Amino acid sequence: MLRFVPAKLQQPRALVVVLHGCGQTAASYDLGAGWSTLAKHYGFALLLPQQQPANNANGCFNWFNTEDIARGRGEACSIRQMIARMVRDYGIDKRHVFICGLSAGGAMTSVMLAAYPEVFAAGAIIAGLPFGIADNVREALNAMRAAAPLPARALGDLVRNASAHRGPWPKVSVWHGSADRIVNPANADEIVKQWLDVHHLPPAPMSVGMVDGHPRQVWWNAHGETIVESYTITAMAHGTPLGRAADDRRYGKQGAFLLEAGISSSYHIAKFFGLADWIGEANPSTMETPGTKLLWPLARPHNPSDPALKGKPTLQKRRRVIDVISRVLTAVGLKR
Repeated sequence: MLRFVPAKLQQPRALVVVLHGCGQTAASYDLGAGWSTLAKHYGFALLLPQQQPANNANGCFNWFNTEDIARGRGEACSIRQMIARMVRDYGIDKRHVFICGLSAGGAMTSVMLAAYPEVFAAGAIIAGLPFGIADNVREALNAMRAAAPLPARALGDLVRNASAHRGPWPKVSVWHGSADRIVNPANADEIVKQWLDVHHLPPAPMSVGMVDGHPRQVWWNAHGETIVESYTITAMAHGTPLGRAADDRRYGKQGAFLLEAGISSSYHIAKFFGLADWIGEANPSTMETPGTKLLWPLARPHNPSDPALKGKPTLQKRRRVIDVISRVLTAVGLKR
């Protein structure tokens, strides 16, 4: 569990959960997508869960594993516990919790929005997949290669059946490169279809336009509030699109799966969340340097009766082990 909390927070206090992709770390994705810079500039808190190699050797969130995507279980439950910790420790307004992610992190964003819809006001899925379309690795790979179209009602039922929640539902922003060869772009259409059905919105977009040279489709509710939006990033491969934002700043840095596309997805997502209109009044010298800070192992309180923790060392045991190692290193002259 990594977190970044600027010294000055906008009111009400908001939290954005950011999920990295395969082969990335929470810190490297934060650097590339520019979320901590955005958080500092606009005054909101960040939570950046870090996948562990013991859970997935490729560093992917297990968005296809039934033991990790059900409400109250596995990785989904762990991320939910981290959110509860942030809400408690930093006075986050529970009505202003948001989530976004890339690739496997995008697919895990779909999971969190479905399993815990009451927790999130909105989410953004970048190069991800719909919730509930895979139960194992083989099905996940098949869905990534070629999205199998399902009826809208069937997709919507997957979300509705994931919890006892019956609304209101989170708003959703969907992003996908048209030249993505890792996750078929048709998955973006399926995600949109899934959430349009959940929100009882029509298949045809209510507005179609261009943003920074890329097509954007919009669906809104009876009050004129944007509920679902979809960006198709023309000729972009698999990754998070980067570019200069409307505030004339650049957020993030190019790297693996962090691609220059002339549009700042992080900025537009923050704007979709309603977080990009506030400017901090604090002296920049009093604010924390952008980055991520480790908050582990305090992320998950130890519960001896929790079957997920069976056989795992408690915090006290880990501290005793660290103390013993430290004394050994000191004894052999490797530590002072």
